[in-house]
Amino acid sequence: MDADRLIEHVSAAITAHPGRIAVGFLVLTGVFVLGLGNVETESGSDQFVEDLESFEAFQDIQREFGAPFPGSSTSTRLLQRERDVLSRAGLLRMLRTQERLLDHETLRVTGASSPARIVARELDPGATTIEAEVDAVERATEAEVDDAVRRAAERPGFRSQVSDDFDTQTASARAMQGSVSHSRDVSDREERVERVLSQGGGNVETVGSNPDTVGSSLALTLPAAFVLIVLFLVVAYRDLVDLLLGVVAILMTILWTFGFLGLAGIAFNPLLVAVPPLLIAVGIDFGIHAVNRYREERGLEKSVAESMQVTTNQLLVAFFIVMGTTVIGFLSNLVSALAPIQDFGLVAAIGIVFTFLIFGVFLPAAKVKIDRLSDRYPIPRFSERPLGSEGSLLGRVLSGGVVVADRAPVVFLLVVLLSSAGAGVYATGVGTGFSEEDFRPPEYEDVPEWQKNLPEPLAPPEYDYVSKVNYIDDRFSESDSVLLFVEARMERGRSLQHLDRTAKNPPSSFERDGRHADGQSLVSVVESTRARDPEFDALVARNDQNGDGIPDENLDQVYDALENTPNSGVEGVLASDRRATLVTYSVDPDATNREVTADAETVATESPLEATPTGTAVIFEDASQLILDTVIQSLIITLVGASVFLVAVYGILEGRPSLGVANVVPIATTVAFVVASMRYFGINFNAINGVILSLTIGLGIDYSVHVTHRFADEFERTDVETALERAVRGTGGALAGSMLTTVSGIGVLVFALDPAIGVFGLLTALSVILAFLSSVFVLPSVLVVWDRVANHSGAARWLRQLRGDEDRLTTGDTHPSPAPDPED
Repeated sequence: MDADRLIEHVSAAITAHPGRIAVGFLVLTGVFVLGLGNVETESGSDQFVEDLESFEAFQDIQREFGAPFPGSSTSTRLLQRERDVLSRAGLLRMLRTQERLLDHETLRVTGASSPARIVARELDPGATTIEAEVDAVERATEAEVDDAVRRAAERPGFRSQVSDDFDTQTASARAMQGSVSHSRDVSDREERVERVLSQGGGNVETVGSNPDTVGSSLALTLPAAFVLIVLFLVVAYRDLVDLLLGVVAILMTILWTFGFLGLAGIAFNPLLVAVPPLLIAVGIDFGIHAVNRYREERGLEKSVAESMQVTTNQLLVAFFIVMGTTVIGFLSNLVSALAPIQDFGLVAAIGIVFTFLIFGVFLPAAKVKIDRLSDRYPIPRFSERPLGSEGSLLGRVLSGGVVVADRAPVVFLLVVLLSSAGAGVYATGVGTGFSEEDFRPPEYEDVPEWQKNLPEPLAPPEYDYVSKVNYIDDRFSESDSVLLFVEARMERGRSLQHLDRTAKNPPSSFERDGRHADGQSLVSVVESTRARDPEFDALVARNDQNGDGIPDENLDQVYDALENTPNSGVEGVLASDRRATLVTYSVDPDATNREVTADAETVATESPLEATPTGTAVIFEDASQLILDTVIQSLIITLVGASVFLVAVYGILEGRPSLGVANVVPIATTVAFVVASMRYFGINFNAINGVILSLTIGLGIDYSVHVTHRFADEFERTDVETALERAVRGTGGALAGSMLTTVSGIGVLVFALDPAIGVFGLLTALSVILAFLSSVFVLPSVLVVWDRVANHSGAARWLRQLRGDEDRLTTGDTHPSPAPDPED
């Protein structure tokens, strides 16, 4: 076959020109190293939501109305903590801080908001600048300030910006939040704002933004993973030269992959922290299998060239199958609407291809070159015995699956399938979620002491942002609201009536004020201004043709009057060009994000105006839904694509396409138990672990393919029982070494500073363990049943035994043959 000739040609080239091949790969490594300097990093949650329509609407709101979004690149959050932030002195500290920031030209501050400004305008309704507000507070007495604070507490948005210990009677609170908006992103914004704050004294500080934990996580986990991996490789290889060769091949794989990142201009996001352990896992597996198989042939007194040709002829096929199915699994993530998940799928797929080339071509070539040199020079060599060889303890343990497959394969397989089905049904209850907390490292005081005592740069840094944002979460009430960004020409006659109609008969998760949704909009601004300004009330009455209290003529004059009315609040709900307006609806604090989002979308759809729902609840729910879509779509694509690929490959290479179906059974079992474990331990799918199923399938196929392909190779020359014994004994030891090494290497991710990455490492380690157990203990029974169904071997055994009984009867032998296996 063409495929066989191609493999034989590659094998012959590896043994004929090993030095040239090895040097060529090292030269390519130098090319990829050049790309490492171009790798950039991204962190935080914004990268997972920046393409969402709801997030784009929120950014539009921020540009038009200056409404800050936590972590936004064009706003800076401020936090003030002291005995009483609402005292006259406390208010002045916040106001003067914001005044200094507004006056600092290089920070490009265009607006500022805080409870202090609301109180100042209560003291002097004519105060329209920060300077006038400072003067108003300076002129006021403490009693006047307290009265103004009580009035301000009735204003929308005030209570959510002061701590929960706010006391109306004493008009005091221990903390308040503020913000300043920038015309555009400013480099080193947080540090420059902090310097301005430090120059003025006081108790106002920046909250900061979610820290980049990628570098710190890598610095902490990669050295530990490397040490553990080397220790297990020492046990697996038991030879210094083979150990060094395996480590070099792993390092080359990582350098190629991350060099590709830099050359392709792909930023390093938190998800890509999982790529090095993944490539290390597959690389270790390939390396141990290659060396182990080569040692088996060398143990038969074959030459270096002959042993390596047998090894590569067999393993290149297995490696190619693993590469193909794993690449399909990772490329399935390209259907995701989340860019970081797309990048993960692409980079992981490219890395797997590099792993195939390095461990399928470079490592065998280098191994041949080194072994030939060791025949000429005194290179010290140690154990050359294959891992898991016959007679070893590991070999006896691994044969347990073969024993079960020989005695009761159908019963055992039924138990496994029923258990998997039950796990699958239970797994359907696993949840999805998206939150800033998924990316937030622990507070320094919660970091284990052993991590704190690590030397630099391994010791985790102390992030002030984490303690501040946890303080805010604990002491400030969440703003239970949803936003509606309306794009329309608001000067047109019936625009305000359409806006009012949007708020009528709100859905269940919206708070009510009579028949209308409770909230703030351009309509509510008109109504509140009418109530306290007789002149404006008369203007509205003259332009209200139907007498419903909402003007429907000369709206440009109405808006002009609002803008000229001190503290009307119109600037917070109407864009300067009057082509957009912001509506804020209060929602039930007990309602879920899903309920709020569904109701908000209903309101937006039924509105006569072009409206887009947004806000934290909507954005995070949209992201959660995309994560769920990614999980389901990638699972379907991976299972179907991998199954079709396996059937086609086994049909072309082995002439047994049904072996591809048998190969998928243990993988499906692994997936069911992984997701069931997630639900049991209360782990939701999120932006980081949303790719865990494609990874589980990739690693599961890696393990099962080695057993299946070795079985198919041995089955050509012997019976099913012997083929299984040789396959499990020959590959099981390598799989066990690969599993232990991979679990230890990936398991260290649980110590990553990013909690989502830690959970991802735990799930990946669990996936590897379950994939190994399924391949070694479940797959043998699957292959026995496959043989009985595909080759009718069970019926043939019955016929042979019956014929033997007839022969014995004719010859007078009264001893019947052993009873056939009842499962046959």
